Amino acid sequence: MSFSLKAGASALAILLSAGVALADDAFWKKAAEPYQGMTLRGVTEATPPSNYISDVIAKEFEELTGIRVEIETTSWDQMYTKAIQDMEAGTGIYDMVYIEQDIIYAYLSRDFLVNTTQKLADNAALKAPNYDEANFTTFANYFKGDNGDLFGIPMEAFIKLYLYRTDLFGDSDIQAAFKEKTGRDLVPAKTHAEYAEIAQFFTDYGQANDMELWGTTAQAHTGHVASWYEYYESVAPTFGVYNWGIDADNNYAASVENGGQMNSPEALAAMEWWLSMRDIAPPESPASTWTEVGTTFAAGRAAQGLVYGENAAWIASDESKSRVVGNVGVALPPLAEGVMADAESGAGYIGYYDGGAFGIPVTSKNKEAAILFLQYMAQEEVQPEWAVAAPRITHTATYEAPEVQAMNEELGGYYDLLRDQGYLFAGAPPYPFHAQVREATAPIFFNILLGEVSPKDGLDQMAAEAEAELKNLGYRK
Repeated sequence: MSFSLKAGASALAILLSAGVALADDAFWKKAAEPYQGMTLRGVTEATPPSNYISDVIAKEFEELTGIRVEIETTSWDQMYTKAIQDMEAGTGIYDMVYIEQDIIYAYLSRDFLVNTTQKLADNAALKAPNYDEANFTTFANYFKGDNGDLFGIPMEAFIKLYLYRTDLFGDSDIQAAFKEKTGRDLVPAKTHAEYAEIAQFFTDYGQANDMELWGTTAQAHTGHVASWYEYYESVAPTFGVYNWGIDADNNYAASVENGGQMNSPEALAAMEWWLSMRDIAPPESPASTWTEVGTTFAAGRAAQGLVYGENAAWIASDESKSRVVGNVGVALPPLAEGVMADAESGAGYIGYYDGGAFGIPVTSKNKEAAILFLQYMAQEEVQPEWAVAAPRITHTATYEAPEVQAMNEELGGYYDLLRDQGYLFAGAPPYPFHAQVREATAPIFFNILLGEVSPKDGLDQMAAEAEAELKNLGYRK
């Protein structure tokens, strides 16, 4: 093709692209006309993906449609409390609520959410021409009801992965010292024993060299559910304890005595390993939630750790927040024998596939305007910059966007890992009783962390308490 023809084709492509954009803009303006001047209110957790909605997407939508969007970003516990209290009371304060993957089943069982698939089918004038559920990754399946309809529009999806400091792992002097001490090369751990060996080495190295450096992170808050989640969603599965150790197909058994795994030898091994890692982690670890683990790693205080993927981009690239920019590697978590085979066969999983969606409460007074915003948020065109700002991907096409591919290089192949090996991870089990069992067992769990009960006795108590709560709720016969 000659240069002139290429130029002509390029110009045509630009014109066609502009035409599509103008057509889409025309849709948003026309569809929003009945709702001009309205204010939508949403509540979500203050995470990088949610902050992007508040700071960027909401403002773009308002400029285009005249519909104001106020996104309240707050702590995880406040977000959950505000959303569920509003829906329970029917007050209609919020038009959109963040639905974490692990709570969707409880919301569906209580009919809290609008069926977005049905809503758009019933209101053709609200259906955006560039919105298609088929564009979502398979993570959207977590937000579908029994009939296959969506009850939440996915807005984030990421895995909790093994981050490590490439500058430390690649330092020739450190490599030599590690090999002299352990007899093996310093590479990311494949097993828990290897991970522990690396953790102890770097904690000792930090002390010997008067450095603020420890061998691992630990999301081990002694009074916040973040630690409960770290153990059950990120640590226990790597030892072969899946779905919290509860066997839904066996009368919801939790105890080994009744066929469960919550107090199994594998669960005990997981707990003891995790506690041993906490004990050689930075001193802030007993007060660390999911947020503080990210800031600890970004501050250069840990050589390795399990960190939520939504934090990976700013840790690896934002010099205003991170001291380890350009020195972040990613790997799969360490695993016990047989766990990878379980994950590949679908019998288990190696860690947590986290994420959430925005849903519309049935109590919202502005459902039509809200579903316009959720579709706007879900556009393929919106996704790439959002994925760069916070490593979350909900659209299949986002992986190939040039800016995402560039960030993939900075993150040491994180997006490739998410795309190619994300299937090895899993979200929370589909339990409508999620919050009840968590709250029933968490006090005992915290007692284990505080040393007020031994890991073995604590796990025995948790298994018994879980079964008692499940019987009380009518699940266990």
